[in-house]
Amino acid sequence: MNLNKLNLNTLKLTNPYLSLPTECYDRVLPSPLVDAHLIHANASVAKMLEIDESEFETQTFVDFVNGAYQPMGSDTFAMCYAGHQFGYFVPRLGDGRAINIGTLNGLHLQLKGAGETKYSRSGDGRAVLRSSIREYLMSEAMHGLGIETTRALALIGSNHKVYRQTWETGAIVLRVSPSWVRFGTFEYFAHKKRYSELEALADYAIAESYPHLMDEPHKYLLFFTEVVGKTARLMADWQSVGFAHGVMNTDNMSIHGLTIDYGPYAFLDAYDFGYICNHTDQGGRYSFGNQPNVGEWNLQALMVALSPLVNSDKLEKVLAQYPQLYTQRYLYLMGKKLGLEQVTQEKDLDLFTHLLGMLQGLTIDYTLFFRTLSHYEGDRKDLLNIGLYHKPMNDWLDSYDERLKANTISTEERLVSMRKHNPKYVLKNYMLQEAIDLAEKGDFSIVNDLFTIAQNPYAEHKAFERWAGVTPNAFKNQKLSCSS
Repeated sequence: MNLNKLNLNTLKLTNPYLSLPTECYDRVLPSPLVDAHLIHANASVAKMLEIDESEFETQTFVDFVNGAYQPMGSDTFAMCYAGHQFGYFVPRLGDGRAINIGTLNGLHLQLKGAGETKYSRSGDGRAVLRSSIREYLMSEAMHGLGIETTRALALIGSNHKVYRQTWETGAIVLRVSPSWVRFGTFEYFAHKKRYSELEALADYAIAESYPHLMDEPHKYLLFFTEVVGKTARLMADWQSVGFAHGVMNTDNMSIHGLTIDYGPYAFLDAYDFGYICNHTDQGGRYSFGNQPNVGEWNLQALMVALSPLVNSDKLEKVLAQYPQLYTQRYLYLMGKKLGLEQVTQEKDLDLFTHLLGMLQGLTIDYTLFFRTLSHYEGDRKDLLNIGLYHKPMNDWLDSYDERLKANTISTEERLVSMRKHNPKYVLKNYMLQEAIDLAEKGDFSIVNDLFTIAQNPYAEHKAFERWAGVTPNAFKNQKLSCSS
């Protein structure tokens, strides 16, 4: 046992969220799974929490993730919130299958799949193995890509039977986050005209996520300003790596600027601006290309919820900055992906637009293209082999070669930088499904492999080369359900 780290018997949790009015939450006990067993634990997150990794080997750790063992100070609860789901307001939602167990080192620990809560509606509060594997791996993959996200400490499976169109086994992910407050949390109290609770929630969120604003005279306006900026950044980050969230309801939007609630997400296979990864999304509201617009729409819903605390005209002026904030970040990231030293909207927007049109027209794998480009020194053979028709690629490369002449860094410096901004691997759905298929037979080897890739997607990982290529045609751009 490392004396500088905690073991579960001496670990003590706090519960700052319970200082809010009781309308904000409901106390509930977890319902442990039957015959739970550890599938994987995250040493990096354990280090953040200062939990000794040797605890992973104990039954107490499995019980901890299963909700059967509650450390000192734990006072378990589910959070209440509302939300706009596919554009329609639902006045009461809440943690339907997530139970908060306490806070450690500024991170809030939450069990996803630990049983029914007051907010489960007609659900059972459980999560199945396939969806839990997807969330566990993808939250780490996003972190590995440098994108703001919740994390996960551990994943457990079980022999607990859960019905989802067919019988499956239940699982729990122990998620951690610096905040679980959502846009929809504010919408709940604003809709009910519970303004004292709304103000208390705003004060709590500022203290938790933006403590530098606590003593500012216009702290609520500045709070919204921060959320607008972080959301614009998050949307640009998603678009730059080709990530589609799939269900950007306001209850799935974090005031901390985090990627939360991994459901029917996907990384792009062949580039498709209009790709819809959620089969429930019949109208394409949450299509890949529409995500930045939805980010702004959701901020407008948050703005309305905050209007009892701040003058609406001032809030609108802040929100009006969103398109430019998003564009600046997106152009910066695309410039990095292309190895350009300096990017200006006037000079480079046409180059980027031309590029995305070419990728769309040739149905080229998004991640593979940029990683291949990260080795480009003038020989076009490898790039041309990615697409069926050569002329569109050659036309764009002519423009790109001309643009590179403005660089002052060497070709080698450019390529080294590009390989730091263009991952070799992203966790595509066919890879995750391969891990799930084996896991359902009791073999977690691919879960382990994908976790290794997730932690450093920019590395070569020669042993996993088969996952660096084009997605097999049978598995391209699939749609998934919200229970995925």
